[in-house]
Order: sequence, then C-alpha cells, then structure tokens
Amino acid sequence: MTYRNIKVTANAAVARITLSRPDKLNSLDEATMIELHSAVDSIANDPTFRVMAIAGEGRAFCAGQDLADPAMQTVGSTPPDIGTHVERYFKPLVLKLQSLPMPTVAAVHGLAAGGGASLALACDVVVAAKSAYFLQAFSKIGLTPDTGSTWFLTHRVGIARAMGLALFADKLPAEKAAEWGLIWQAIEDADFSASIEALLERLASMPTKAMVRTRQLMLAAAVHSLEEQLSMEATFIRELGWRQDYQEGVRAFTEKRQPDFRGN
Repeated sequence: MTYRNIKVTANAAVARITLSRPDKLNSLDEATMIELHSAVDSIANDPTFRVMAIAGEGRAFCAGQDLADPAMQTVGSTPPDIGTHVERYFKPLVLKLQSLPMPTVAAVHGLAAGGGASLALACDVVVAAKSAYFLQAFSKIGLTPDTGSTWFLTHRVGIARAMGLALFADKLPAEKAAEWGLIWQAIEDADFSASIEALLERLASMPTKAMVRTRQLMLAAAVHSLEEQLSMEATFIRELGWRQDYQEGVRAFTEKRQPDFRGN
C-alpha cells in the first residue's frame, strides 16, 4: 500500500510508524485510519520485526479524531454516526495493537489528545518528552471518551483521577503522567530522540515471545482471580521453557555473558 498520511520505515528488527499530517497535528481522518490498519497488519505479519514504534511528525504526537473529516460532518439534517466510525476504525486498531506479536512503544511529543492519547496508551510502553502533554478533550464537544480511554485511564490512574481528566479536560503534563503511572517515562526533550532509539534497540534484543506473553498476563490480571492468573502464568512458563530464548538465557546466565536472544 502507498501511504500518504503516515510513514512506515524499518531498521533491522525495528518497525516504525510515523503519523505524518503535521499541518493537522497528525489528527486522524478516515484515510489515515485505513493506512494505520494496513501498516499494523503488515508489520504484524513480518517475522523479522521484534519491536514496533509509533511517533508523530511536527509539533504533536496526535490531536485525535480530525473533526473536519467528512465522516464527522452532518449531511443535510442527518448527523454523522460517530459510533459506527469508532467501531469500524478505532476499536479494531486498539485491539490490533494490544495483540501484536511484538512489544510496542509510543514516542510522544507535543500534544496527545483524545483518540491520539488512546493510540499511545494502547502501546506496551509509552515514553514522552517532558514538554508533551495528554488531553481528554471529549467533554468540550459533548462526547464521552472513546478508543479505550475510559479503560486505560481507570486501570492506570484510578477512577478519581480518570474522572477528573475526562470531565474537566485539563492538560496532563508528561511528568505528571509518569508520576501517576499513566506512562512509563518522561524524558528531557534534548535527550528524547536518543533515548527512544536506545529503548527500541534494547527491546529488539530481548526475548520477543516472552514479552508478548508478559503483556497478555498483565492484561488478563484485570479480570482474573488469583487462581486463574497463577494457572495462566504456569501455562506460559511451560511454553516459554521449551523455547530457544529460554535455553540461551540460562546458558548466558551460567556463562556470565549477555544473552543473544533471537525472538524464538
């Protein structure tokens, strides 16, 4: 597929998707969502990739849904069916990100708002420049949060903070987001690019299958009883114990060297 609104690049085992509508703060119109689905599917089906990153071009990570998109416009006296749009594009994209066969990283700078914030939060690791901020702006236009925002916020920062963010639509600076546990790290702007590259390189050298299973365990913990979680852990440990990366990890430990994981 030829991409116009995103850029897809690869460097060895690292795949990168860059939202590329800088004049629109990388807001998400229908065409961009179609491209994102195609890119994520392509990366998911390529076994050479061991980590995927999402970033934005220009001044922002992503301003969320593009309200100027024809799909958001009233036609005659008929208002748009926003729910169908969310079901068709945003819901499956979040679910795809949460089931990719590799760890995912969101590199957030500038604004991450609405569905753009959720796009970042759907990734396994969210790292933001200290000047970045997150915004749940739905109440300003008479909507409820979508794209998983209510799930991500309540699970990560608790219902009190989630309600405050959703109702008042105040900016949440990156440092506060890290302090609250919404994201992994807030990094000095001057060090941001280099830190992201180092993080991606590190993840690409780690045991990919184990990291994916770790994600699945973490997500399942929200709905499992302790007994169910213990059983799931045992199942995954059994599976991973038969894999080459585990054998290499044990050899490296006993030989006092860095492991050479291959993602197998």
